[in-house]
Amino acid sequence: MKLHSLVSCLHLLSPLPEENPEITSVENDNRQIKEGSLFICIKGYTVDGHDFASDAVRKGAKAVIAEKELELPVPVVVVKDTAKAMAVIGDAFYGHPTQKLRLVGITGTNGKTTTSHLIEKILRDAGGKTGLIGTMYTRIEDETLETKNTTPDSLTLQKIFGQMAGRGVTDAVMEVSSHSLELGRVNGCDYDIAVFTNLTQDHLDFHGTMENYKFAKGLLFSRLGNSYDEKPKFAVLNADDPASGDMMKYTAAHVITYGIDQEADVRASDIAISASGTVFTLHAGGRQMEMKIKLAGKFNVYNTLAALAAGLCAGLGLEEMKASLEAVPGVSGRFELVDEGQEFAVIVDYSHTPDSLENVISTVKEFAKKRIFVVVGCGGDRDKTKRPLMARIACSEATDAIFTSDNPRSEDPHEILKDMEAGAAGDDYKVIPDRKEAIGYAISNAAAGDVVIIAGKGHETYQIIGSQVYDFDDRLVAREFLLNSQ
Repeated sequence: MKLHSLVSCLHLLSPLPEENPEITSVENDNRQIKEGSLFICIKGYTVDGHDFASDAVRKGAKAVIAEKELELPVPVVVVKDTAKAMAVIGDAFYGHPTQKLRLVGITGTNGKTTTSHLIEKILRDAGGKTGLIGTMYTRIEDETLETKNTTPDSLTLQKIFGQMAGRGVTDAVMEVSSHSLELGRVNGCDYDIAVFTNLTQDHLDFHGTMENYKFAKGLLFSRLGNSYDEKPKFAVLNADDPASGDMMKYTAAHVITYGIDQEADVRASDIAISASGTVFTLHAGGRQMEMKIKLAGKFNVYNTLAALAAGLCAGLGLEEMKASLEAVPGVSGRFELVDEGQEFAVIVDYSHTPDSLENVISTVKEFAKKRIFVVVGCGGDRDKTKRPLMARIACSEATDAIFTSDNPRSEDPHEILKDMEAGAAGDDYKVIPDRKEAIGYAISNAAAGDVVIIAGKGHETYQIIGSQVYDFDDRLVAREFLLNSQ
């Protein structure tokens, strides 16, 4: 694209530079610059892209977007906010890709990953070509790509959507984090269906208060717009979560609700939970039917209901969705059973918030016959206020709480454990800082009828200690101990 054509989408108040070079790529990282690039100067937490503009030009950038005048031998387009400009330019450069897709966004504290996988499954089984963006990876049909953030930056996101549209993808499903909404990473995305799972404490290190956190989540619903005919918009809300009332106020879209305890458009009753799955009665569209899913827990009933509600918004039938969802074996690192023929259950789960940990233990209580071991830690450089809450839940809900390291990052693991212990005063628990040793302790002490929960990291295959990233997979570690004990 020519520079003038590309930046015309910004509706600049100042005159365009006279030069109008051909732009062959758009970059915000000077290390990725190639001949013909447009370089966008982004102010980050630690570095300022304006300081690298000269280097970008030396490497072949033909123009620069900046928040101030720069003395450079190429055109410089000055804007008020380069981060917002980047989202608009990315959308334009890649041909407005999300307008060519049915885009489903899922936000909420817990359940985003499982719900996104369930929605992708029913859309694919219904004949759609699907793409998925989330915590674990980005997937375009059957090709899997690694991902650094739950939601990539706006430029990367539009590039991915451009690839999806170019490969004939019809339906894209993505997790939408509160960070991405607050930081504008999803600006430029044309969502058709937005799903709200729940709101519980997390990320207060970033948002400060629960009210701010809720507002950030609400941005997804406020951006659905007012389209009701050719491309109608839908908000799928959890009727059992009080925050849904605010989400309903934020949006002008059609609203469909799901829930268990409150009246809802898509509802479950008569729930029976076991280690191997969950059975419930589904009520939707004036019909009711029994569902048998292989996902255990009430929280997975919510995830399933959310997927069904989103599917109804997409025009899918209940019978076909039921068949799809009943066939799902599980999602990696989400209430995942590690089975080597032992007489007790070992479950690895991503639960890293107070609410998600309580949900997992409550589910286990439905079928545990004897003791419940919980191996749990808290991440470093993250919300410190949830540490004592996590510890208190582990001690009060399980029979055997074992506090250990998660991803301590730059913090001293022992200081993180002290923060946890503050919430467990007077309770009986064990502290084993080494995560592998903690997992080994739980497994070696478990007996027939017991359940071991290894919480916090789920699908992750690494542990971050200081600035180093080490190979570490809770599932592999647990399996090693189980095999050695036989």
